[in-house]
Amino acid sequence: MASRRVSSLLSRSLFSSSSLFSLRGKDPLMSRGARRYSNLASASLEDTITPPVKVEHTQLLINGKFVDSASGKTFPTLDPRTGEVIAQVAEGDVEDVNRAVVAARKAFDQGPWPRMTAYERSKILFRFADLIEKHNDEIAALETWDNGKPYEQSANIEVPMLARVFRYYAGWADKIHGMTVPGDGSHHVQTLHEPIGVAGQIIPWNFPLLMLSWKLGPALACGNTVVLKTAEQTPLSALLVGRLLHEAGLPEGVVNIVSGFGPTAGAAIASHMDIDKVAFTGSTDVGKIILELASKSNLKAVTLELGGKSPFIVCEDADVDQAVEMAHFALFFNQGQCCCAGSRTFVHERVYDEFVEKAKARAINRAVGDPFKSGIEQGPQVDSEQFEKILKYIRHGVDSGATLQAGGDRHGSKGYYIQPTVFSDVKDDMLIAKDEIFGPVQTILKFKNLDEVIARANNSRYGLAAGVFTQNLDTANRLMRALRVGSVWINCFDVFDATIPFGGYKMSGIGREKGIYSLNNYLQVKAVVTSIKNPAWL
Repeated sequence: MASRRVSSLLSRSLFSSSSLFSLRGKDPLMSRGARRYSNLASASLEDTITPPVKVEHTQLLINGKFVDSASGKTFPTLDPRTGEVIAQVAEGDVEDVNRAVVAARKAFDQGPWPRMTAYERSKILFRFADLIEKHNDEIAALETWDNGKPYEQSANIEVPMLARVFRYYAGWADKIHGMTVPGDGSHHVQTLHEPIGVAGQIIPWNFPLLMLSWKLGPALACGNTVVLKTAEQTPLSALLVGRLLHEAGLPEGVVNIVSGFGPTAGAAIASHMDIDKVAFTGSTDVGKIILELASKSNLKAVTLELGGKSPFIVCEDADVDQAVEMAHFALFFNQGQCCCAGSRTFVHERVYDEFVEKAKARAINRAVGDPFKSGIEQGPQVDSEQFEKILKYIRHGVDSGATLQAGGDRHGSKGYYIQPTVFSDVKDDMLIAKDEIFGPVQTILKFKNLDEVIARANNSRYGLAAGVFTQNLDTANRLMRALRVGSVWINCFDVFDATIPFGGYKMSGIGREKGIYSLNNYLQVKAVVTSIKNPAWL
């Protein structure tokens, strides 16, 4: 039921009608083919809605208690709608990571968590999922305030999915077991699946709570303890969730949450000699650093979920209206800040011109504004760095000769809002077609046949995901096998059920998250061989 509920909410989010903004005013990019967005939406940004939540937790969570950082330092977390400070948050550093690891190690080596029955662990995780649902609106408001994503997305999709993921792994806790293996001699052979120990986890800012669940869920189900670092842009929601974990009965030291920066706290986790495994979600460049630090320290196990430049392929038999809406969702969902965003839209030449015109109209009509306002589809980008990076890529697109069909500039006069942007006549060697922009910029490329689009889609250092839009089963079967990616969505996109594994080929990462496959990330397999005399059978 829970998975169907989340899927239906996502479907409603995708296909709901948007508010249409009137078009007026003079755009400096008008000569390039772009169109101006309504001043009405910009004016609404001046009336910023007060979030319906108070910030209660800004300290580090170590050994079951909220504590200041060892240095006493703090850093500001900002409201992306305005750039104003929401709160000052404790800045964890190397010493704080050490404190958290000591707590996690003690909880693993001496504490009750790995020693209680798996059924008891599952009951705590189920209680935690219940508390998530009880505090749904509060958690969602913090997530939107700190990140900028629409509140309706946070409250109706992401927080329910957070509870769903923890229920899924709660169900796995007492079903993790080894095997009895036949040997060649007079031996009893068995395998034990043991928790790996202390796991270090580093989560990103684009989906703070979902990425937390993808990592904490399997780690806790397997009986591990955790030191988790939040992204410096979005530290608030994880601290609230950490409190709820302890309200559910989690023993002290099992989950420790450190807010801080990558070069300090993140590097300390990746290189720590007493952390047994590290999981990271973020950029490919930082993933390489994590892998290097892990190998130079204690050769800890590593899983990485990294960047992408995912192709979305619209075949010649596609229903163009449906394909436009799905491609729009594949790119613009979450302000385009999605590692698997369908950021290379390949469209067959037979339907290309029609698709471009309709994609342009859909982008122009996208509802952009304060994410706490009902009906808003797109809020601000997460911070000024991301905002400036996206605008730089848009300028690259214009300068390289792509046709700017829509958008191309900031939206409004304050905050980190960017107009939904569409480029046509994009070539494979343009930066906007090669680099991960991580923003609301759709690039539309033309192709002639399947052989061509398969080769071009695979010609990327990334291999995270792909979308295929076709009514032909043979075409779908060919593409799903030919595309070198970890996920292929056929006539859908961004389907993230708890049961479905997620991860990438090539430089999009190592390992899989979610589903049964993620349990392997947090287990060691031990072979136990016992000599037996005069066996009745072998």
